[in-house]
Amino acid sequence: MTPPPVQHIVFDVGRVLLHWDPELAFLEIIPDATERRWFFDNVCTPAWNLEQDRGRSWAHAEAEAIARHPDHAASIRAFRSNWHKMVPHAYEDSVMLLRGLIRDGHDVTLLTNFAADTFREARDRFEFLDEARGVTVSAHVGLLKPQAEIYHTHVERFALQPGATLFIDDSPANVEGARAAGWQAVLFTDADTLRRDLRAHAVSI
Repeated sequence: MTPPPVQHIVFDVGRVLLHWDPELAFLEIIPDATERRWFFDNVCTPAWNLEQDRGRSWAHAEAEAIARHPDHAASIRAFRSNWHKMVPHAYEDSVMLLRGLIRDGHDVTLLTNFAADTFREARDRFEFLDEARGVTVSAHVGLLKPQAEIYHTHVERFALQPGATLFIDDSPANVEGARAAGWQAVLFTDADTLRRDLRAHAVSI
């Protein structure tokens, strides 16, 4: 069955519009690459960080990690205090696509797994995050991609038609979550590929 024409375009933020790499904040704090990898695999893990995207406060997150690894307390606290180093720049070619779509009259919103306070910080640094029609931040709604509920919540908040919605995300799991929610979706790898994907979905750019 041919999908309906795209009426709504939804962008993820991290690693689609903004570069995000936790290791950048720890190159000097933990100079040894093996020790640094151990720290991210065992202390401030992706799963630990994801709970802040769900809405857990950094104070509770730090207390939990320090209870497990008291000898790494300073490094654990450095994760939040050095967060700005993890996001050194935007992907300007992706931002140009975002702005071009908005300028051309497409309905563009954002859907992101992000902690509440770090998203505020990102908004202060990157003005394009306020240029879409709106954004659903996971920590604000207590839900995470790829849970079906966060896609449904975004649809309800912005009156989207799921089948006419095209989602752009760098995570295969999140792309599949969107498709399971009835959306169209593409996996982001780079701006040139996204431009081709948009054209393949008959989205003028």
